[in-house]
Amino acid sequence: MQQKPVLDIHTHTIASGHAYGTVRENALGAKERGLVGLGVSDHAPGVPGTCDPIYFGNLHAIPRTLCGVSIYFGVENNLQIDGSMALDQPYLDRLDYNMVGIHGGPCYEDQGIVRNTDNLIRCMAHPKTFFVSHPDDGWFPLDYRQIVQAAKAYGVALEVNNAHVKHPWRKNCIENIRTYLGFCMEYGTPVFVGSDAHDPSQVGDFGAAIALLDDFGFDEALILNNSEEKFRAFIGFH
Repeated sequence: MQQKPVLDIHTHTIASGHAYGTVRENALGAKERGLVGLGVSDHAPGVPGTCDPIYFGNLHAIPRTLCGVSIYFGVENNLQIDGSMALDQPYLDRLDYNMVGIHGGPCYEDQGIVRNTDNLIRCMAHPKTFFVSHPDDGWFPLDYRQIVQAAKAYGVALEVNNAHVKHPWRKNCIENIRTYLGFCMEYGTPVFVGSDAHDPSQVGDFGAAIALLDDFGFDEALILNNSEEKFRAFIGFH
């Protein structure tokens, strides 16, 4: 890969309840790895131990630059069984981006490929949704052609999750990623590379995902977070 990702927009802090760094520690990790941008995307309500919604409403208290790194405010929002999202509109309005993802256990149960796909697309249609996190878990099957087509239509990017590639314990994870990468190439749908960091040492760790993308021969022009300007334009950040 000639142009490496320069932002990590899928990271977690101690506010998520099962991660181990602060925003500032993650920003320092981003700086040490040569990144220019960091997205704070802690878990929405529903994940055991995560923060109260007021946390997302007060993210503006964080400086927009820490350790010389641009800070962006987001959330990893949970798809719920009825097709809604866990974090409500008033809080989404205060964020730079919404990232929706499927998390099992208390957040979501498999509804079958048709309902799973319809539910996720419903959330992708929300005007604040710009990203889908790790749509690669075969325990929650998706119609990837439909997902990629919807992502293109709604201006949403799909994640290539480094943590999932590095530790592919989810069902058919690598195969599923390669499947939707193929459709992304076909339809010109963007992707982003995320670390899914739960410790500052993991911020900016993209190696396994980059290796997969290189092996696949993926078009670097469709990788969203290899340019801060491209990322800002995508989410309409001013």
